[in-house]
Amino acid sequence: MRGGQVRALIIDDSAVMRKVIERALRQSGLDLTEVLQASNGEEALEILRGDVANPAKIRLIMSDINMPVMDGLQFLEARRDQQLAVGVPVVMITTEGSEPFVLRAIAAGAQGYICKPFTAEQVKARVVPLVEAA
Repeated sequence: MRGGQVRALIIDDSAVMRKVIERALRQSGLDLTEVLQASNGEEALEILRGDVANPAKIRLIMSDINMPVMDGLQFLEARRDQQLAVGVPVVMITTEGSEPFVLRAIAAGAQGYICKPFTAEQVKARVVPLVEAA
């Protein structure tokens, strides 16, 4: 598979869901060298701030929408405002396919979204091309 080795950040308030997302990424063919995890947007921002000097850059961010403390949309907007992980594709994971949400997420910097429940094939189709293009 093209795209090389990938460090990914998975943001979801459910530890089980983070594992499901990681497994789907691996099954989609991505060569994950490291998977960083956060349970909300604020934790994710702290990880990104601390990762700025790391030469092995994060190449993919997968984020749930509905989380306590800071939700996925607030995370996207804060990441954009703080210029963190610029150019890194962000894919939102949602149960809400409503158009206003999708438009707000894209306006805030998301490159795509997948709806729960999802399959490794959907991840491969929607996520892998973003990583390869980044």
